[in-house]
Amino acid sequence: MEAQRGFSEEQFQAACRELSQPAPAAGGAWQLLVETMGISIYRLYDEQSGLYEYKIFGGLADCPPELLADVYMDLDYRKQWDQYVKELSEKIYDGKRIIYWEVKYPFPLSNRDYVYIRERRDMEVDGQKVWVMLAKSVSLPQCPEKPGIIRVNSYVQSLVLESDGKTGSKVYMYYFDNPGGMIPSWLINWAAKSGVPAFLKDLQKACLNYCKKT
Repeated sequence: MEAQRGFSEEQFQAACRELSQPAPAAGGAWQLLVETMGISIYRLYDEQSGLYEYKIFGGLADCPPELLADVYMDLDYRKQWDQYVKELSEKIYDGKRIIYWEVKYPFPLSNRDYVYIRERRDMEVDGQKVWVMLAKSVSLPQCPEKPGIIRVNSYVQSLVLESDGKTGSKVYMYYFDNPGGMIPSWLINWAAKSGVPAFLKDLQKACLNYCKKT
């Protein structure tokens, strides 16, 4: 995967469509994993990797979508509110903005790191404003793997936001990564069931504090 390959218009449109789709039907390929704190998480088994893809639907009260998008894109601020960030920085390589992200894992597991690109577009769909952020891992010779840290080479994330008609946001997220190494299945399940809702709640709290900060 080369850094030169960004995101297509169709990828942004497809992410937009997910927000207005009904949740996956019961008994289908996507299984409901958990419903908690106003958020529903679905997963789909990926036979090739033996891992799951995730779709998250829900709402975040009192967080307008534009503010939510700004907070999500603000890497310096994320270092303050995301307790799992060990290192997070953005650099320019060959004219492209590349993000390096090291994530703390619980002992005795090795930390993971990511090298990825991302793009935000503020779109309009059927007269409704929609904020779309796409991210995916890239391979770059300027960002070699580090000893003692496991590189996540397969990472894809989409975040789509629109107003809930009040003061909050309607949220759709797609997420897949292959963390590599030997991670116990209970930890992967915990991360999906607890980590994702906790991340969204931390993001919500960060939005409220962002208002005070700016």
